[in-house]
Amino acid sequence: MSLTSNELRDLLSRTLASMPEHAEELRELDAALGDGDLGITVQSGSNAVIKAFEALPSEAAVNELLLAAGKAFSTANPSTFAALIGGGLLAAAKAVAGKTSVGKDEALEIGRAVAARIIERGKSQVGDKTVLDALVPSLDVLESAQGDAKAQLAAMIDKAREQVQATAALRSQKGRAAWVQERSVGHADPGATACLRFLEALARSIA
Repeated sequence: MSLTSNELRDLLSRTLASMPEHAEELRELDAALGDGDLGITVQSGSNAVIKAFEALPSEAAVNELLLAAGKAFSTANPSTFAALIGGGLLAAAKAVAGKTSVGKDEALEIGRAVAARIIERGKSQVGDKTVLDALVPSLDVLESAQGDAKAQLAAMIDKAREQVQATAALRSQKGRAAWVQERSVGHADPGATACLRFLEALARSIA
């Protein structure tokens, strides 16, 4: 499946519209490990991106969508997660400059660019109990996944869900969550959970 920039904008808007439903879940997960602001970050960030999309001209290119999304998400709430995801989207905008549609290859480019910027700015890697623990493995699955877009996304969700469950056994290595040390064990990572919820919402939006 290949989407035009307008189709991508509509799909992401539908997906993001459902993300605030998970604000309380993410707040509770984050409160167990950090300052509990992830719920409001995802809620305000999602709403801000939708508004930013609405303000763009109808002929906006894929990179312009990502640029607007990155700026909107990063400034909607002053949190580390917002800065990392927003910065990742800005990097992704550069990666797909000149593209007028998005298929599997472009989706991988976008995802890899987001992950690379998070690794760079957050000084983190897979296994540190962060959003990367769901994001990177799900992208690895997409790279080798067969079938149509729905089947590929379902495979990504299965891997992300598996990875989120696995983060509960890990000790947090980054951010405020690292401060609680051993007490972080037993709790799934909130950032990785947010990634999973986004993929699930994306699947519902294209069903």
